[in-house]
Amino acid sequence: MKTRVIILMILGGFASHISMAQEVDVSGFVRTYEGVNIETGDFSIIQQTLNLNFEKRGEKVAFKANPMMYMYNSDSLSFNMREIYMDMYFENFDLRLGKQQIVWGKADGVFITDIISPLNLSEFLLPDFDEIRTGVIAAKLDYYVGNGTIEAIVIPQFTPITRPDENSIWYIQPDFPAPATFDWSKSTINPSLENTEIFLKYSAITSKIDFDLMGGYTWDDNPAMHVEKEFDMSSGNPVLTGLNITPQHHRLTIAGGSFSTEIKGLILRGEAAYYDGKYFQTEDPMAVDALIQKNYINYVFGLDFSIGGVKMSGQFIQKYILDYNDFMTENETLNTATFLARYDMLRETLHLELFSYIGLTDYDALIRPKITYDFDDSFSILLGGNVFVGDEVGQFGQYSDNTMIYAKVKYNF
Repeated sequence: MKTRVIILMILGGFASHISMAQEVDVSGFVRTYEGVNIETGDFSIIQQTLNLNFEKRGEKVAFKANPMMYMYNSDSLSFNMREIYMDMYFENFDLRLGKQQIVWGKADGVFITDIISPLNLSEFLLPDFDEIRTGVIAAKLDYYVGNGTIEAIVIPQFTPITRPDENSIWYIQPDFPAPATFDWSKSTINPSLENTEIFLKYSAITSKIDFDLMGGYTWDDNPAMHVEKEFDMSSGNPVLTGLNITPQHHRLTIAGGSFSTEIKGLILRGEAAYYDGKYFQTEDPMAVDALIQKNYINYVFGLDFSIGGVKMSGQFIQKYILDYNDFMTENETLNTATFLARYDMLRETLHLELFSYIGLTDYDALIRPKITYDFDDSFSILLGGNVFVGDEVGQFGQYSDNTMIYAKVKYNF
C-alpha cells in the first residue's frame, strides 16, 4: 500500500511540474462514498476516490493520461491507470494508440454492441457507467467519409471481465452438486497475432436517422466452464463424487448495429447483435465437458420522451438463444426492461432521478432512486438507494440482502 501511495505522489508531483512547464490541462475529482446496508446497519461501501486527467492538445498530436485511485476502508488501496493514449490527427483520419475506453451503441445501462471495453463487475452494476468499463490496449483508426465514419480497432492483448473476489458482498457462491476444484491454467490468453481481437464499425449521421453497423472477431469475456465429472463405481451404480472445472475463453464472431431517430418529439432507439459460437452449460449427459455451442441474439428497443418537464426513458431488452434445447441450464429467452425518470428543479441545481432494472423473466428488479444537489459547478452531494427485490435466482434478486442507502460527496476540479 505504501508503495502505491508513493507512486501516486510521484506521479502527482511529476504531473504538476509538467503542467506548469508544458501547459498540460489537469482536471479530475475527489469523492467520498459510503453505503449502509438497511437490514444489518453495517457499512456495505466505504470508498474514497481520486480521479486525475492530464491532457495536452496540439494541432497534430494529443495526449491523455487518466490515473485513478480507490481506497476501501482504511487499508485497501486500488490504483489503476484507466487510460493513457496518444492521438494523431491527419487529413482524413485520426489514430489513437494506447490504453483507452471505447463506447459503442445507443442503449443505456445494457451492453449489446458496447462490448469492446470489458466491464468491472466487482461492485455489480452500481458504479457510474463511465467508471464501470475497463480500458483496453488498442489501436483505433477513425476514417471519415462524407457524413460517415469507418472505425477500425485492433486489440493485441485480451482483457476479461473483472469479477468480485470471494470476500465481496457481490460474490455469489456457485451451487455445485459435488465438491469442485478449479484449474485456471487455460484461462489466460497470451498476446499474439493469432489471439488479436478485431472490430469494425461504420456510423453515419443523417437528417432523419443516426445509425451504425458493426462486426467483431473477439474473445468471450466470460470464460466457459469445462466440467469433468468424477464418479464412484464401487456400489455398482455411478455416484458423482467431484467436479474438475477448467475455465476457458473462446472466440466469438459478432455482427450488429444500432440506430436512433426522432419522431414528433420522441426519440426512438434500437440496438441488436448476433453472437456466433457462444458456449453454454448443459445437463445433457452426452455433452463434452457439460458444454454446448449455440448462437444467440441480443437486442434492445428504447423510447425517450418528456412529460411536464420530467425526462423519461424506457427500454425493452431480450436475449434469445437459437436452436435451444431443454438440457441447457440457461433460459431460452431472458427479458429485461429499464425505466428512467429525471426532474431538474431550482434552476437545475436539484436533480431527482429514478432508474430501475426490471427482470421480466425472473420477476426481480434493481431500483435506484437518488437526489443530487449541486452547490456550484464543482461541488455536489448525492443521496440515493440501491433496492434489490424479487426471486433469489434472478440476477437482481440474488442480491436482496445487499439493499442499501448511500451518500456521495464530490468535488470536481
